[in-house]
Amino acid sequence: MEQSTEKPIKKLRRGIYLLPNLITTAALFAGFYGIVAATQGKFEQASVAIFIAMILDALDGRVARMTNTQSEFGAEYDSLADMGSFGLAPALVMYEWSLSSLVNVSFTFGKLGWLAAFLYVASAALRLARFNTKASNTDKRYFQGLPSPAAAAVVVGFVWACFDNGVSGKDVALFSLPIIVFAGLMMVSNVSYYSFKDIDFHNKVPFMAMLVVVLVFVLASIDPPILLFVTFMLYALSGPLLSILRRFRKRKVEAPTDAP
Repeated sequence: MEQSTEKPIKKLRRGIYLLPNLITTAALFAGFYGIVAATQGKFEQASVAIFIAMILDALDGRVARMTNTQSEFGAEYDSLADMGSFGLAPALVMYEWSLSSLVNVSFTFGKLGWLAAFLYVASAALRLARFNTKASNTDKRYFQGLPSPAAAAVVVGFVWACFDNGVSGKDVALFSLPIIVFAGLMMVSNVSYYSFKDIDFHNKVPFMAMLVVVLVFVLASIDPPILLFVTFMLYALSGPLLSILRRFRKRKVEAPTDAP
């Protein structure tokens, strides 16, 4: 929930707490394993490892709040782990799987391949730095720019979906290039993305809501890689699309009307 400006901002305590930082370390390990797996050509394992890192990244903050073990060290460590798991790892997985083959097209395209991967890494670093400096004075309901875990899910989701369906990385290299560039630029953009942090899971929900949850699990079991990629790509596109709609509505409201 958004914190009221009238309440004093709670300072994070100094020190190191084992449980949340253990989960953060596990997320960092998953991201590192993703890099190692990609260098060995195990792209499916690499993609799964990064998605596991996403789950662990979502847990460490919640565990810290539930156990009242938030600390300055934990916040900084979490950002550094995110840089490894959602910055370096997805870029290297995409480069090893697809972008490195662009050198076969031409020398210029070969350079564009690793430059696009670097653009993604630099964007992840800038996005995390901006998030840390503005975390205390922003609307908690929205993220400024695409969150790095979601950007990583777009990149490795594409890799996993193609690999699982027998599509070679070199055959879709010209599609991989704009996807990783898009994910990187969205991270450093000023586009707002809904954070889902104001959803109250303690309230009662209608029976139909549980039915929808069951249907989601059924659909997810049919083809998890494609579903994950489509879901996170739609989320990545939702930011700019909603921003365009807001501007259109604003201009429509501000447009002068003819007097009767």
